[in-house]
Amino acid sequence: MRIKAIVFDLDDTLFDCTGQLVEAARWRAAKAMVAAGLPLPPEKAYELQTELARDPKTRLTVFQKIAEDFRLGDQLVEAAQRAYNSDEVQNIVPFPDVKPTLASLRWKGYKIFIVTTGVHSRQQKKVELLGLRPYADEVLICDSDLGLGKREYYETLLSRWGLKPNEVMSVGDRPYSEIRICNELGMVTVQILHGPYASWEPKSPLEVPDYRIRRIAELPDVILRSDRLNKTEEGRVVAIGGGTGLPIVLEGLKARGFHLTAVVTATDAGRSTGVLRKELQVPPPGDIRNCLVALSDSEKLLHDLLQYRFDDGSLRGMSFGNLFLSALTKITGSFEQAIKEAARILAVNGKVLPSTLQNVKLCAELADGRTVVSETEVRKLGKPPIRRLFLQPPDAEALQEAVIEIERADLIVLGPGSLYTSVISNLLVEGIRKAIVESKAKKVYVVNIVTQPGQTDGFSASNHISEIIAYLGKNVLDAVIINNGRPNDEVIARYKAEGAQLVLPDEGLSNFSTRIILDNLIERSPARVLWEKADLVRHDPDRLASLLAELL
Repeated sequence: MRIKAIVFDLDDTLFDCTGQLVEAARWRAAKAMVAAGLPLPPEKAYELQTELARDPKTRLTVFQKIAEDFRLGDQLVEAAQRAYNSDEVQNIVPFPDVKPTLASLRWKGYKIFIVTTGVHSRQQKKVELLGLRPYADEVLICDSDLGLGKREYYETLLSRWGLKPNEVMSVGDRPYSEIRICNELGMVTVQILHGPYASWEPKSPLEVPDYRIRRIAELPDVILRSDRLNKTEEGRVVAIGGGTGLPIVLEGLKARGFHLTAVVTATDAGRSTGVLRKELQVPPPGDIRNCLVALSDSEKLLHDLLQYRFDDGSLRGMSFGNLFLSALTKITGSFEQAIKEAARILAVNGKVLPSTLQNVKLCAELADGRTVVSETEVRKLGKPPIRRLFLQPPDAEALQEAVIEIERADLIVLGPGSLYTSVISNLLVEGIRKAIVESKAKKVYVVNIVTQPGQTDGFSASNHISEIIAYLGKNVLDAVIINNGRPNDEVIARYKAEGAQLVLPDEGLSNFSTRIILDNLIERSPARVLWEKADLVRHDPDRLASLLAELL
């Protein structure tokens, strides 16, 4: 096994500190400040503490801020801190699954450490009352009175026990503290979504954990998933697109141990996705569903269930997976949270993120000057060529987690997929485009094997590349991958009958300074996969993954 030790934070990780202790501590501090001269009733002093603790700028200097605002001296600060950090700790218990999980992990041979910060006597009393010492190989209390940083305690553990950072998993609740520190050290990080930081928005890539859990009992599964990867050796790959192309990239790379993130277009409006967007006012679930299935390690029956489409009755044509994600959105109150819950249920090995959470529509200005609104109209057959693509609203805000993953990436893959409705639609979200441009990752575009009637009629490979550059910017792409294989004549004839043609290398490629990679990428035995619609040929996932891996 790769992970050899797990180090746990204490407060709000192994027990409900916010619910059991923080409230009482704030009331003690409120009363102490009033007694020291604060001209507020205790209730208002309590509310003021709570408000300042939520603000990242003042969360660590609450009492100092209050003293400054009311022109009171260090006496108030000392009284408040003394009351807040008093040893009045009683009636606390660990979360129900903590002791059984710790016992199981130790039995399996993992070293267990607890690292906690605060006044030494207070934190020591917590550990004893919780009864956790028998479950830990070592407990380290970062005494705030000594002024040593928490990082030094983690480094001490690594040195004392002869552990490499990537052999240690750190579990905590605070992104700005233990998550950030342990990411800097190179540990595998897990955030438990409990307490005031469960909805914390990361302020930097270092505040993003490798995994998120809601209960300690989920940790053994996370360890198994983490053991398949090597944080110091794996590449971080962000694949951007939608439709049927994005899952092909994920399928091929999944088996190679990369850290995968799918950034998925939020403009899909077709089939059951369009119905659910209109009737339930939820973001488009279809492409998200396909990527979750592609990255899932769950059993095949669950895959089949998520991709099942009803073929009769009032639900005819409706995907169960789309209904499932829509229901989770209503239950959790958030599409973002619904995706995370679905990923947990499906044992997804990686991340699936929409490019934006806003209700956006894809629009196009056509060659005849008309404007069409909605993804279904943009890809409609028989219309004039697309002159310009844009979003409604035009200033859609990018999902911050998607931006962070792009910033952290080693390789960014655009496509394969519908040029306008799957790939460029993501680039219209300015935060996504800007993150790609500024990322230090290698950027590669995978050109489609065939043209798509209604979108890229008559397009050559160089036409595809020119459109990507028009929306992404010049000198951004490091490489372009183009298929140079040909399917049999029967398949070509069937495509031709539908108004499509092969996209093969052309003379215009010499006009680009970016590296052009040519290979026969047509899948040899195109067995139909769950996320395919009616495609006759597709990229070979393994061959495409090999080319992408070589770029890393």
